[in-house]
Amino acid sequence: MDAQSRGRADEVDPADQWVLNPQTGNYELRLNPSGTQSSPSTGAPSRRSSAPGRSGSSSRREREVPGQRDNRRGADGSDSPQDDASAAGRRKRKPKASRKKKVLLWTGGVMGFVLVAGSAGAYLLYQHFNNNLNTVDVGDAGNKNATSDGPVNILIIGTDKRTGKGNEGYGDKGSEGHADTNILFHVSKDRTNATALSIPRDLVTNIPECPTKQKDGSTKTVPGESNVRFNTSLGQEGRDPGCTMRTVKALTGLDVDHFMMADFNAVKELSTAVGGVKVCLAKPVNDPKSHLKLPAGISKIQGEQALAFVRTRHSFGNESDLDRIKQQQQFLGSMMRQMKSDSTLSSPTKVFSLANAATKALTVDSGIGSIKKLTSLAQDLSKVDLKNVTFATVPVIDNPADGKVHKTVVVDPTKAPQVFSMMKADISFTEVKKKENAAKDAQAALLKGTRAAPSAVRVQVLNGGAQPGSASKTLLWLQNSKGVLKSDNGGNAPAKLADTTLVYAPNQADQARELADLMGLPASALKPGTKDAVGRAPMELTLGADFKGAGIPIAAPSKAPEGIQKVEADKSVCAK
Repeated sequence: MDAQSRGRADEVDPADQWVLNPQTGNYELRLNPSGTQSSPSTGAPSRRSSAPGRSGSSSRREREVPGQRDNRRGADGSDSPQDDASAAGRRKRKPKASRKKKVLLWTGGVMGFVLVAGSAGAYLLYQHFNNNLNTVDVGDAGNKNATSDGPVNILIIGTDKRTGKGNEGYGDKGSEGHADTNILFHVSKDRTNATALSIPRDLVTNIPECPTKQKDGSTKTVPGESNVRFNTSLGQEGRDPGCTMRTVKALTGLDVDHFMMADFNAVKELSTAVGGVKVCLAKPVNDPKSHLKLPAGISKIQGEQALAFVRTRHSFGNESDLDRIKQQQQFLGSMMRQMKSDSTLSSPTKVFSLANAATKALTVDSGIGSIKKLTSLAQDLSKVDLKNVTFATVPVIDNPADGKVHKTVVVDPTKAPQVFSMMKADISFTEVKKKENAAKDAQAALLKGTRAAPSAVRVQVLNGGAQPGSASKTLLWLQNSKGVLKSDNGGNAPAKLADTTLVYAPNQADQARELADLMGLPASALKPGTKDAVGRAPMELTLGADFKGAGIPIAAPSKAPEGIQKVEADKSVCAK
């Protein structure tokens, strides 16, 4: 809506102030609606806009959202620009988006915004987009800083709350919303790869107690629960997204830095803004419950049809949430490819529409609760190539307590810890060769050289964040099972550590190699000193939060376990 239709020229929306500079082919923000547009540096004459409120075609064009051109045609049916021939001749062709511009588009709610974040002049729409965002203070559940020098973990939550026009038929009536769709998006420290790990809503797990901020500024602690569905970590008993973040940390061992939450409208609006999302079906679908009706093969879907596609549980596979996750991953991967395409990046209208829809659909934590902070996060993560983004699912097995196939599930005790360990160690599921070879070389270098006999290894074991009693159990295991008799219990470490470490002196390198081999320590766990040990001084082994138990290797596997559900974001798959 422009100023004329509102009746007041001083209420021009920021989006309406963009105008096309014909000399540069770029859109610029007209800060003074009745003034002149700044002249380009070439010295070409500026173009004066009509006064707001006049009905001339010039003022109409200059109030358009970026990318909206006058598409009226001439009598012969050809495109007929409204400027005269000389002006058209001066207009330069808009440059295509560079294929080298790699933008990370991690999932529905934030994809559109990330596209805009790297665009020239996007900051000029700061207030417009900033007013779209909703924020929640999750206290110490997340990271208050938008970016960091380490790995980044962002929890994407799709809630089934019935908000927004046309959503009455979805979700549970009267519900505060559940954590219906959950993706932990992990980006490696070096920004070479990322993993989008889906967490099934029907996963039975433990929800820790959760302090939540109330409207009056006070804090209420919601008690924890054991053996309940993961989706009850949000909305139920007054739980906020911080409770879901805490549940994910307890489940995976990974710190969650931020959350982004969206409702049903995110899928409808973003799929429409991008012009539709291509999906592939191995067979035709006609589901009366979700109202999804599509032929076999490739279809382009948007709006209500897109929402039906990601919501249906009765059209594919065994009709469980696990198979619905597969089609959601297919949809998101396809949307990411569409948003990264030249047809989207080269269209200011689409870029603006995506960013506008995304920010309207988002609720985020206060650590990224402004466009400035979201921009910083987007720019920080923009190095990841789409081919190195993997969609995966937490490995699960049927819940033995249920007695029904796929009604509820529990974590696979063998495969899930390996997946969590890989993510924590920044090992790519797409097997980025450079990173994989570097890890192998480091481990080989660690074990190369002479090793001491177990009986010659001197070590003091401390607990620095592992489960209570871990130091004692490890000591008994080393002495009774491995023959490391010159070991003792150092009690609790001065500070808690996220990662297990072995500190040793240069003249203890042979002992360190032997102990690392016995315990399955990764190369990153070894911390050599600069001075030789004197006499019978022991090495110092501090068990961190990553310690899983005596005899269980800490080193992460170099590749994903066999049989887990995963697909690369740049690959097209068909729902079965």
